[in-house]
Formats: sequence, structure tokens, C-alpha cells
Amino acid sequence: MATRAQVLIPIAIAAVIIGIVGVLTIPADSKLEEVKFPMGTIKLDDKVLTVQIAETDAQKVRGLMFQNQLPDDQGMIFVFSQAQVVPIWMLNMQFPLDIIWFDANGTVIHIEKNVQPCKSALETATCTVQNAGGKLAKYVLEVTGGFSDKFHITENSKMQIISI
Repeated sequence: MATRAQVLIPIAIAAVIIGIVGVLTIPADSKLEEVKFPMGTIKLDDKVLTVQIAETDAQKVRGLMFQNQLPDDQGMIFVFSQAQVVPIWMLNMQFPLDIIWFDANGTVIHIEKNVQPCKSALETATCTVQNAGGKLAKYVLEVTGGFSDKFHITENSKMQIISI
């Protein structure tokens, strides 16, 4: 029978390797301490939000990493050139998020509420959230956890782009 150390040591080594690989595969320009995102405005039902816009690959990888908070009137919108299945990961996040996927018409196709940040290097490899059923999304909005319930955002909600 394997001892506790014989089981835990390989797991610890695997976790460290996964963490190192995860950090090394982040594009260099997304690792900068402060990244400036273009700003825009959207309206989600009756709620107007100022959004950071993630359009480039580096901006999409960086996302809201390392930011300490996000007020209720702000978010980050990920813009894709074409509708696709969009996984979101919570690497280096400091707070929970509501993640909302939209089709090309701005209709909500899926909401994940109160998604928690990754807590360990081992979670880095598995800490992604998929939009349900593989629905194709053109936009993904990240807002602070609890936003969807607080402002009654549902799959009947619509996003209107004011400026991005």
C-alpha cells in the first residue's frame, strides 16, 4: 500500500509543473503589471456600463487578472471577430465574477453566476468555464459576482453596444 508521501509528492510535482507551464504560456505583453484597455459603453437591459474592451489576444488572455475590484457600473467585454465557443478562465483573479455570453445580436445565451477565482496551481489547468451547450458567442461580458441577480439579468436580457 502506498504511503501518504508516495501519493502526495507526485501530485505536488504535477501541480508545480502545471502552474509553471500556465504562467509560461501567457503572452509576454499580457504579463505587464498594468495593462491599459480601450474603454467603451454598453447597455444591458436598463443598466448602462462602462466597459474595458478586450479585443487582442493578449488583452483577452490578461482580462481582469490582478484587478482588485470591479464596481457595479463597470465590466470587461471580450469581442470576437466571429461567433464561437468561448471558454473563460479565472487565473489570477482576485474576486468572483458573473460571466455573460451574448450572440451577435446582443442576446444573452448563457450566464455563469458568482464564478470563483482559481485557488491553486493545480486548478489553473482545470479552472475554465464553458458557455453552456457549446452555444456560439460573439461577446462575453465579465461583471462583478452577484451583478446578474442584483440587476435581474436573464437569458431574456439584451445588450446594446453604445460605443466600443
